[in-house]
Amino acid sequence: MLENLLIKNYVIVDELDLNFLLGFSSLTGETGAGKSILIDALSLALGSRGESGVVKMGNEKADITATFNLEGNDEAKKWLSQNEFEEPEDQLLLRRVIYKDGKSKAFINGIPSTIGQLKSIGENLVDIYSQNTHHSLLKKTSQREILDNFLGCKEELESLNKLFNEWQRLFGEQDNFLKNKESFLNELNELEEKCNEFSVLNFTYKEWQQLQVDQKFLANGNELIAGINKCISMVDEGDISLNNLSREVQADLKTLLSLDERLGNINKIMNSIQAESMELSRELTNYLQNIDLDENLQKNVEDKIQSIFSFCRKYNVKPEDLESESETWLQRVDTLKIMLGDKDISSLVNEAKVAYDEVASKISDKRKSVALSLSKLITEKLNQLSFNNAIFKIELIPSEPSVNGNESIQFLVSTFKGAELQPIQKVLSGGELSRISLAIRVASISNVEVPTMIFDEVDVGIGGAVAEVVGNLLSDLGNKKNTQALVITHLPQVAAKSTNHYKVFKNEVGDSITSEIKLLNEEDRVNEIARMLGGIKITDKTIDHAKDILG
Repeated sequence: MLENLLIKNYVIVDELDLNFLLGFSSLTGETGAGKSILIDALSLALGSRGESGVVKMGNEKADITATFNLEGNDEAKKWLSQNEFEEPEDQLLLRRVIYKDGKSKAFINGIPSTIGQLKSIGENLVDIYSQNTHHSLLKKTSQREILDNFLGCKEELESLNKLFNEWQRLFGEQDNFLKNKESFLNELNELEEKCNEFSVLNFTYKEWQQLQVDQKFLANGNELIAGINKCISMVDEGDISLNNLSREVQADLKTLLSLDERLGNINKIMNSIQAESMELSRELTNYLQNIDLDENLQKNVEDKIQSIFSFCRKYNVKPEDLESESETWLQRVDTLKIMLGDKDISSLVNEAKVAYDEVASKISDKRKSVALSLSKLITEKLNQLSFNNAIFKIELIPSEPSVNGNESIQFLVSTFKGAELQPIQKVLSGGELSRISLAIRVASISNVEVPTMIFDEVDVGIGGAVAEVVGNLLSDLGNKKNTQALVITHLPQVAAKSTNHYKVFKNEVGDSITSEIKLLNEEDRVNEIARMLGGIKITDKTIDHAKDILG
């Protein structure tokens, strides 16, 4: 339920801190006092579209915070959990800050959020019915939503939506497949040929790297042999070879060491050089003896490299990408074989349609049953609202399958005895439309999970004894367990039925006009009802009448 609404610097509101109670509450006040401003502000906190010009003159921003108690509201708690917002002990704070240029920021429990998230969580918190919603009732979409809300099969409807979309997705793929079946066959043949050629290559990237090393060695074998022979000659042949020169230096240093022991470290270095020189000679000789310039091996290596290059040029792929590309080809071959196999996509389409039809049929049966009971309820409410012989009927019209099922919903009504049932769209009288709208809302809202309902002058065009009936209906609605009904009204008969009565009024301070609100006590409430009943001057008779209405 809505516990508190804090509004700062909004239109003609300086600061308003308003607490709300469970049950049926009425908001009254003279025209222009700011009653609807409160609803507009709350709507912004619930994610409605913001506009520039709502910031009170002389301020940089308007700030609106709505506090809700989530006790018993499992849907709202589930939303917070799924969207990773903290849920502090059954309390929820929605905040909207709007700047002079029309830009705004949103917060959920103090955490920055998007306007879309405010709107999404708000759908689980408050339903607002205004004069404009009369017109929404004329739309078949709204009529279906009213029936489905009363039906209370949210999960089945969500499932139906998913099943329809999956069916249509597969149907689209099937249509595309049938149009392109020949090209798919050609693609499969080309891929299989490509995969066979690749298989013959017996290619691995590791082997490819080794092939390049081997090819470079075999192609330069003679140059390698000549170069190694030259190195061996320089290291180990002739009087000035590396080994002979190092031996002479080693002998001289050994003699000099006997003269000065400080040459010991230098002598060790020379001994190491001599040993390394001898090792170099052995390694060069060993390398030369093991060189194998096999012409057949060279030809085989070059032929395989050429085969790989030819394959890569043919299919426009780099050798280093061949392994990953080949996996993609094989996966595509498997997919095409499935599509072109015994159990092709048409089977999947048929299975998806069967699954959709099963759920759609169950929903249709439930709609038919519930349409009868809801039609009866709304008829009873219309009779209470002075449509003494009115009949209301919810008609299910078979239609093409859609995300919403296999039928469209149409509201039919006859407002007097003997009148033909006609679509509600043809009820043109404003007063009649208001009463029919209210009857539909009050009758159908009993199964709605949203705990707070706000009616913004939906009783327009209603008066007299009918107004008292409206008040009773709204009172019954507000007195349901854990339900909060807030009504903005100009009718004393409606306001008198409320449990909590708030008055909105203007306050002039100098050149500034502000809107304020207060919860009325018993005496103030009598005076407010009298004001709503009377003319310019409130008489004792009017006061007595007000007390009589209040009971």
